[in-house]
Amino acid sequence: MNWRGRSRRQRKELQGEGPAFAALKESGEIPWAVAKNQLNISEATVKPLIERGILSLEERRKTPPGGENAPSGPRVTLNGEQQAAVRGIVRDLDSGRPAVSLIHGITGSGKTEVYMEIIGHVLAQGKQVILLIPEIALTYQTVMRFYRRFGDRISIMNSRLSAGERYEQWQKAAAGEVDILIGPRSALFAPFPRLGLIIIDEEHEGAYKSETMPRYHAREVAGERARMEGAGLVLGSATPSMEAYAMAEAGIYRLYRLTKRAVEDARLSRVHVVDLREELRNGNKSMFSGRLTELVEERLRKKEQIMLFINRRGYSNFMSCRSCGEAIRCPHCDVSLTYHSAGRRAGDGGVLTCHYCGHTEPVPNKCPHCGSPYIAGFGVGTQRLEEMTRLAFPGARVLRMDADTTSSKNGHQEILESFGRGEADILIGTQMIVKGHDFARVTLVGIMAADLSLNTPDFRCSERTFQLLTQAAGRAGRGSRAGDVVIQTYHPEHYSIRAAAAQDYGMFFRQEMEFRRVMNYPPACRMLTVQFASPKEEEADRAAKAAAERIADAAREAKAQVLGPVNASVYKVNDIYRKILYIKHTNYDILIRMKNDMEEYAAQTEPSKGLLVQYDFS
Repeated sequence: MNWRGRSRRQRKELQGEGPAFAALKESGEIPWAVAKNQLNISEATVKPLIERGILSLEERRKTPPGGENAPSGPRVTLNGEQQAAVRGIVRDLDSGRPAVSLIHGITGSGKTEVYMEIIGHVLAQGKQVILLIPEIALTYQTVMRFYRRFGDRISIMNSRLSAGERYEQWQKAAAGEVDILIGPRSALFAPFPRLGLIIIDEEHEGAYKSETMPRYHAREVAGERARMEGAGLVLGSATPSMEAYAMAEAGIYRLYRLTKRAVEDARLSRVHVVDLREELRNGNKSMFSGRLTELVEERLRKKEQIMLFINRRGYSNFMSCRSCGEAIRCPHCDVSLTYHSAGRRAGDGGVLTCHYCGHTEPVPNKCPHCGSPYIAGFGVGTQRLEEMTRLAFPGARVLRMDADTTSSKNGHQEILESFGRGEADILIGTQMIVKGHDFARVTLVGIMAADLSLNTPDFRCSERTFQLLTQAAGRAGRGSRAGDVVIQTYHPEHYSIRAAAAQDYGMFFRQEMEFRRVMNYPPACRMLTVQFASPKEEEADRAAKAAAERIADAAREAKAQVLGPVNASVYKVNDIYRKILYIKHTNYDILIRMKNDMEEYAAQTEPSKGLLVQYDFS
């Protein structure tokens, strides 16, 4: 065959190795919107296949919305717990004044099937649905499950859409041409005229909180929009946020539990907790504990697949001088630089990168502080883990998935598809690999450094650690084969790690809630965080102290707790200094009044050039 003039993507498709060919082989047909937006397939890519008669494009008239003609594809048989959740939520929706529902289902319990049954009921009434999914979990695999059930009246939103494509989807929603909109948090603002239901899947995800203006949390905005339009709101997660579960415990949300895996004979994986301190005492200085090494070798012999999860990208955490101990830091931010290897080994022309401002510089030959040549990397990242995995298991086919390997437009999807087709034995990655993916052949998950996230300066660090470990553990044994999870940690006694190993959310919630009450953190109270940012350090400090003095009397009278001002956890970012003021109270309205008072005071004073003040509620 003459390949001249063909793009690399076209050649792969003509050879039967491209994403379009693989997807069609699996599904038989794909909606063009999915092919374009999820698989990034262009008309130019598939044109040679059409010319050769390998595939065809068909234009179909959209099915009418709602009523008896609402599309309904293949349905699965729900178990008793799933049926109970559907009945309860549907009954609540039909009452005309639906409450917020929280579905707490273990990983693999079939929350998506419950969503689809409820969606089918809402569509049959001629109403529309918004389904929010974290961007990282908005995969072709997920989207096709909804297309197979509900046909072509689905619209997909994702970050890859151009402004024009996004506007087109908005116009279709406003005109009533689609009934279901699936997307990340921005999909919440779709102009549906007949909104009947909002679903937030994986509601615990941090991606639902906007850190830029306007600042909002999708859960709170969804609750207000549902109230205004008389629509239902359903939240779902295997590891609900402390805020959502506390609302359920208080009876404000309706709680539905799914305690069994949906696949027949599927069971939660066996969990092995390995104390890395004990491994070191026994002379094992490898990244792989004896137990993990044994299980990886066993899975490779059985031709089963493995995931190795580490919550860090790059080659090593930081580089520092062994003579003076100083880490090499970003000149613009108050953080150390991360080493990224350009070759297969450390020192092969690698670079140091700041993951806050993007500053990069080559690895120095000498310490910039003392001139010593003894500079080395400390910690471990995905690149380093990939190298060590290839050395430890030379016969294994290894893929790495992190922000570096998925920077290209199609990188994320291509890696997942390749692993799903069985083209690799081991998938190494950051939290990208543990968010909602379902691979039946994965029977082993290794969590390499379980307590990395426990050391972050955030009161939610234990909650995020538990969520990550539980979600990672849930990737193993989702099919009929038994699964194993190995958690490698220096803190095996920590309650978040013990609870994750036991897959016991109740145990974690009780202990974490006690900590929040003692320390007066949300959801035991409400907290207003005020950030003062300025390119002038003294200006950020002056503004923060003035605001604290302004509200001091009101805080004492209301018995509010005021902390700070203090330096932000990362004090300087891109040459901007940041000070933080924390105000805590159980009454949200009191915090609102304090925020308004600070804003009024700022409006009356002469504005400082470059000073930015941001308010955030927890």
